[in-house]
Amino acid sequence: MYRTHTCGELRISDVNKQVTLAGWVQRSRKMGGMTFIDLRDRYGITQLVFNEEVNADLCEQANHLGREYVIQVKGTVNERYSKNANMPTGDIEIIVSELSVLNTAQTPPFTIEDNTDGGDDIRMKYRYLDLRRNAVRKNLELRHKMTIEVRKYLDSQGFIEVETPLLIGSTPEGARDFVVPSRMNPGQFYALPQSPQTLKQLLMVSGFDRYFQIAKCFRDEDLRADRQPEFTQIDCEMSFVEQDDVINLFEGMAKYLFKELRGVELTEPFQRMPWSEAMKYYGSDKPDLRFGMKFVELMDILKGHGFSVFDNAAYIGGICAEGAAHYTRKQLDALTEFVKKPQIGAKGMVYARVEADGNVKSSVDKFYSQDVLQKMKEAFGAKPGDLILILSGDDAMKTRKQLCELRLEMGNQLGLRDKNKFALLWVVDFPMFEWSDEENRLMAMHHPFTHPKDEDIPLLDTNPEAVRADAYDMVCNGVELGGGSIRIHDAQLQAKMFEILGFTPEKAQEQFGFLMNAFKFGAPPHGGLAYGLDRWVSILAGLDSIRDCIAFPKNNSGRDVMLDAPGCLDQKQLDELHLIVDIKE
Repeated sequence: MYRTHTCGELRISDVNKQVTLAGWVQRSRKMGGMTFIDLRDRYGITQLVFNEEVNADLCEQANHLGREYVIQVKGTVNERYSKNANMPTGDIEIIVSELSVLNTAQTPPFTIEDNTDGGDDIRMKYRYLDLRRNAVRKNLELRHKMTIEVRKYLDSQGFIEVETPLLIGSTPEGARDFVVPSRMNPGQFYALPQSPQTLKQLLMVSGFDRYFQIAKCFRDEDLRADRQPEFTQIDCEMSFVEQDDVINLFEGMAKYLFKELRGVELTEPFQRMPWSEAMKYYGSDKPDLRFGMKFVELMDILKGHGFSVFDNAAYIGGICAEGAAHYTRKQLDALTEFVKKPQIGAKGMVYARVEADGNVKSSVDKFYSQDVLQKMKEAFGAKPGDLILILSGDDAMKTRKQLCELRLEMGNQLGLRDKNKFALLWVVDFPMFEWSDEENRLMAMHHPFTHPKDEDIPLLDTNPEAVRADAYDMVCNGVELGGGSIRIHDAQLQAKMFEILGFTPEKAQEQFGFLMNAFKFGAPPHGGLAYGLDRWVSILAGLDSIRDCIAFPKNNSGRDVMLDAPGCLDQKQLDELHLIVDIKE
């Protein structure tokens, strides 16, 4: 038997027990004739004691143990003289009588501690060592608990877990596919699924009624903090439902998960915000509502007073940061440089302080009377001590997105984005289509199987860009946790959708004929939702990146630096797959 107890298990009630422990050497300390070893496993840390006066050979053996050696010890549980209140096992120690080295270890490239000295790159290269750290392991334990609670909740609601294939056909809509060459079908390729979308719809045609799957999904797109090339969805679909049915069930699931995993009780119904309102007042389809700073449009107040930047603008808008009038000129200049970054793209920023006497002091005072500035103050509901920040531009949507970045930056600087505060909402009534300059055609904002709002269906023939989708996203703290829609279940309406998206009937049949043909055999009205498991865990754990809750993630270039993937294939493999690699510089 390698162990009778784990390293996080023993307490003061176990004093005088004979025990066997096994684990990794966390650290070693020599004090006079005593050697102390902290032994670590997944469950915790226990202090081991070796006494030179009692057993000099054993103590000498302990003095040669290096960090991360794998050892087994036998000994007696003893009450510690100097207790450690910061450790669950801090009241006890093990007086060691036997020591076995199960495996030696090289000195690790970084310390295996919560506050490690390893940077991101080195920790990703040695991820198997990084996973030994308590801070990282806790994230994966939370992920494990979440998947169990998800299954419990969905099972209680009548859902059946069904696995769908990972080798499917490529679809042209959405992100780029990852493709897999077929050796048995030369010149042909599978795609890895971006989501189980069409397959879960087929399960509804099959009469499964309520399906779910904790599904691996793959998208070849540019990476950021909340994106990985492979990620995990809690994917769900329901038959005979309308939008409210789906939203209510999965709002219930969100409340259940917050209560079970964070002990947070969410009692109020989540706000539902139309997409148009989210963009108008927050410049984002995933607004962070933990704080205010709602956009105020200022065209009627600030246009036409001789300040050409505003006079020539198609949009003027601003935010009011409460109590931030103390910002120095240096801080305001830094904010101006922030919005002028290439990834944001604003040309500049105007600011105005509300003084203690109520007057407004602006960076463009010479163009505006105090009467005009007071009207601006009233539009914001600003008070003495507040700071107003204004952006303008010749494209309203683009400028709102720039203002969104400024709002989030101010939220960060003022400490308003508390990771222990949760603001959840549904964003609804998305546009059905968006124009793609690259493709020079309308594209589905979500996917081509989304059902339009019933009242907007007549607009498909006359004004498709005005059509709203029967779609919904759940947002928490500025992160899209998941989204879904009611699906099209009528073959004629689906054909119409493909026509608007630029598919010929032949192309639509080639790509999606299996789904359209299935609809002819009696498809029920259906809809669903997919939660991002990685994003959910990162929100609940208070992480800045989903990478920290994935066991073996990719870096920002989509590389697995531990496995050194992707890599080249040797010529024999290429020949078997009938592939010629021609990389042009």
